[in-house]
Amino acid sequence: MVRSSLATQYNQILQQITQQAQDSGYNGVNLLFRNGNSAADNTLHIAFNERNTSALDIQGVKFDATGLGLEAVEGGFQSDTDITAAVEKPISATTQPRRQSFTFGANLSVVQNRQDFSKNLINILDTGSANLVNADLNEEAANSQALSTRNAIATSALSLANQAQQGILQLLR
Repeated sequence: MVRSSLATQYNQILQQITQQAQDSGYNGVNLLFRNGNSAADNTLHIAFNERNTSALDIQGVKFDATGLGLEAVEGGFQSDTDITAAVEKPISATTQPRRQSFTFGANLSVVQNRQDFSKNLINILDTGSANLVNADLNEEAANSQALSTRNAIATSALSLANQAQQGILQLLR
């Protein structure tokens, strides 16, 4: 009776593992579960540019109970061999998620590096365009005033030069 109860609990835990894998999707992509055996069913495609010439495909895995090699117990742990086999399978199944976490971590690092690079490039381009487009109003107002003053002085100088020539002509007459 106890062995049968433990087998039922074991099977329920396997169902929870499968449900957890099924519920781990985000934005329509689930990297931990797929219905079929094809890796293309849950591959995340990340394009780094608008032409899609630079991209990264992150292949998902099948980490439900079946994909991890965990099978439901039939007959309720009737022998010690069944119990030993059921205990060893989850222990060996933990190595697959650990290995996959390294792969996902490496892919995350690539994506974060590209994101940081893109953000820095955007900031540099924004600053450069702002420097080209935005003018310092105080500096431009001072330049405009200086230009107006130069024009007024030039006009006065021409007027004085013209009057001086008129004065010399009158003396000569």
